[in-house]
Amino acid sequence: MGGATLLKETGPREVFCGLTSIVWLHRRMPDAFFLVVGSRTCAHLLQSAAGVMIFAEPRFGTAILEERDLAGLADAHEEVKRVVHDLLKRRPEIRTLFLVGSCPSEVIKIDLARVAEHLNQELKDHVRVLNYSGSGIETTFTQGEDGALKALAPLMPESEIDQLLLVGTLSNSVEDRLVSLFNRLGIKNVASFPPRQSEDLPSIGTGTRVLLTQPYLTETARVLKDRGAHILKAPFPMGVEGSELWMKAAAQSFNIPPSLFESVLNPLISRSKKALEKYKEKLGGKKLFLLPESQLEIPLARFLHRECGMEIIEVGTPYLNREMMQPELDLLPDKTLVMEGQHVEKQLDRVRDKKPDLVVCGMGLANPLEAEGISTKWSIELVFSPIHGIDQAADLAELFSRPLHRHNLLNQKLLTHA
Repeated sequence: MGGATLLKETGPREVFCGLTSIVWLHRRMPDAFFLVVGSRTCAHLLQSAAGVMIFAEPRFGTAILEERDLAGLADAHEEVKRVVHDLLKRRPEIRTLFLVGSCPSEVIKIDLARVAEHLNQELKDHVRVLNYSGSGIETTFTQGEDGALKALAPLMPESEIDQLLLVGTLSNSVEDRLVSLFNRLGIKNVASFPPRQSEDLPSIGTGTRVLLTQPYLTETARVLKDRGAHILKAPFPMGVEGSELWMKAAAQSFNIPPSLFESVLNPLISRSKKALEKYKEKLGGKKLFLLPESQLEIPLARFLHRECGMEIIEVGTPYLNREMMQPELDLLPDKTLVMEGQHVEKQLDRVRDKKPDLVVCGMGLANPLEAEGISTKWSIELVFSPIHGIDQAADLAELFSRPLHRHNLLNQKLLTHA
């Protein structure tokens, strides 16, 4: 397995919950609405994560569970249906409605699948209602997208056409660029899931080759495979090397001549490698510790080590699908410590013991570590940033050089005042 040492750890953890993924999913599909069935804490979390102003009308909301619901004095299922009907009267443009489970709704056993089934019967063909869990009890924040796409996948129409399906939310500009490159390679039928409109679902069948753009879509990949699609195995498209190998997997599957592949990709590779040089100077030799939160940790570690020269101390990841991550694991240096799961106190002890130059972690751990003089990078920022593809390699490296630069500036000021 690439010489990596794979271990598992259990205990107290510190991660964002799966509700947070709504913040990028609702931007991707503007005709969809995400209704969280949860507490006021859930509502505050989403408003804070999205930076929603009080006069904005976003495409997500919270059906707040009150004391009567929690005490069992009200029929929570009927209450949810009432809220949905009120919402649809006010927002008739909604085409797909996701009922999103939370910790509170799952603790009191609200059956959102049954509520969705009843609502689909009542609403018939006007709005389709789906449900998935974003509960922080059992999911980290990126798994919310996996749940949403898994719920959508059964609705994809059947088709046997030869096509490439990019699976995972990307920014529109990055997606357009990747599709353009595949078209130049001669792969003309390229679709995306999730689509930009929730009703425009791509087809799927035995002619579909799937390239996962994100490493946290385990359940979605399983459903697509059950529908007949072929999941292409490749590293994820982060950095020059990962993006090249990712695109090569598709090119080989469609029998694209190597000469054409090289003629299209080599100029981009050359330009991006040149752009990475200045970041190698800043990041080379610096020690890196990745705490588990987003499931992006292994691809990021691979990129930062192989293309930026960083020394990896430990790579933590909330969950590890070894089959899906094998191409990434094969590229890690020998004896790299990969830790699945989390015992946050033990991992923080290892951080303090190893004294890394940079820690990639959640927001809840970043401030305490910064107070101890350790530079940090928020995991969640990487999900919102356009980091995929060869063209974005230098931008991705810059995201990690910034906290080191900030740390150096602050230290200089402290020394000056001292």
